Amino acid sequence: MRDFIKSTRFKVLLAFLAFLVGIMVYAVTKGGYSVSGASFINTVTKPFRIASNGISSKMEHTVDKLSNADKYFEENQRLKEKIGELNAQLTDYDAIKAEVEELRKFVTIKETHDDYILSQPCGVISYVTNDPFKSFTIDKGKADGILVNCPVVTAEGLVGITVEVSEHISTVRTILSPDLSVAAVASSSGADQGIIEGSILASENGQTRLIHVPKKNKLKRGDLMITSGSSGLFPKDYPIGTIQNIGFDSNGLSVCADIQPCVDPSRLTSVIVIIDFSGKKEDGDED
Repeated sequence: MRDFIKSTRFKVLLAFLAFLVGIMVYAVTKGGYSVSGASFINTVTKPFRIASNGISSKMEHTVDKLSNADKYFEENQRLKEKIGELNAQLTDYDAIKAEVEELRKFVTIKETHDDYILSQPCGVISYVTNDPFKSFTIDKGKADGILVNCPVVTAEGLVGITVEVSEHISTVRTILSPDLSVAAVASSSGADQGIIEGSILASENGQTRLIHVPKKNKLKRGDLMITSGSSGLFPKDYPIGTIQNIGFDSNGLSVCADIQPCVDPSRLTSVIVIIDFSGKKEDGDED
């Protein structure tokens, strides 16, 4: 008996009893009431019951997941299919919205220029690889009435011209290219003329150049340059771009300017081709 009293087990038991008595005294002093045996047991065992309930809930949740795994998998698959259907509907909606927008632009051009014969809206297929001047291909060609040297536009402004045309695909050279020259005039004065012609340096900033402008002119920053129509290759009075900076050519004999195109050729999804217009130069005609 003495050995038991001196043992660690007895000391642990005594400490536990002291702990229970302490809880009882705390409950009496704080609650203001006597503690019955049942209340005492409930008070003492409450933390253990809370822990036990938590473990039980987790076990039930785990068992539920295991026993209903097939059901949850099928439900997850149905939800994924539903999400796929909604995404497809959203894609169709976006496509229809884009198509309506392109038709609106088509109508806008036609209403403004009733002498134009226009192609249907042409989707941009891809840009020509490694071309700093942003040439691109479209999904319309000879079968749609498009020929070489047809102006390419959007409702906002001139984009370029067709240079290669097959039955169902065409390549467009943009106004950023030095291989495309467009006679232009200031819309504000109708008198200050020059040539829009791209350069490698200007194209790096998404711009083109206005060159061969007489020294005596009234051009200023912000002026809109439009097609003059003098060559017969492009229709008259179509927007090209606005003047950003004005200076002199390297020879100092004429004025030049940086032009910000009305249309960013690097961000196109669709365009319109002007198949014919009043005053168009026919093949074989002189400039």
